Amino acid sequence: MSASGLRELLFAERQGVLATLSARRAGWPFASVAPYALTDEAEPLLLFSDLAEHTRNVRADPRASLLVQDSVALHDPQAGSRLTLLGTIESFSAGDAAAAQARYLERHPQSAHYFAMSDFRLYVLHVQEARFITGFGDMGWMNAQRFHKELAVSR
Repeated sequence: MSASGLRELLFAERQGVLATLSARRAGWPFASVAPYALTDEAEPLLLFSDLAEHTRNVRADPRASLLVQDSVALHDPQAGSRLTLLGTIESFSAGDAAAAQARYLERHPQSAHYFAMSDFRLYVLHVQEARFITGFGDMGWMNAQRFHKELAVSR
């Protein structure tokens, strides 16, 4: 699959499976569904509550991954394209949060009420590597430099 196909997958889908390392369970993987939006660099924006398990996890260890798969192929998931982004999660600084919030709400308008609550914050997954599978024998790894070069989109 071309970089444009991977970009289309990331922009077409609206949620993925976020995996973090459990702070409460001695580092065991912990996965949860996570809606996302994207930065200009195609890095996922994530909205977390301070009370969420994955928030506690990334505060203890910021390493995480996000699996995004082609929802059209849910009847046969291994036939569809998928992309796993590996990186570290950090919260947005106050100065950058307004633009990121607008971008997140553009994609998830039903989330507006979360931003009114004091315990919800935006985070970003800074991609360090990506693993893509787009069909039988069409798979591979991308380092951060290639990911950002090929998938970043200016708005």
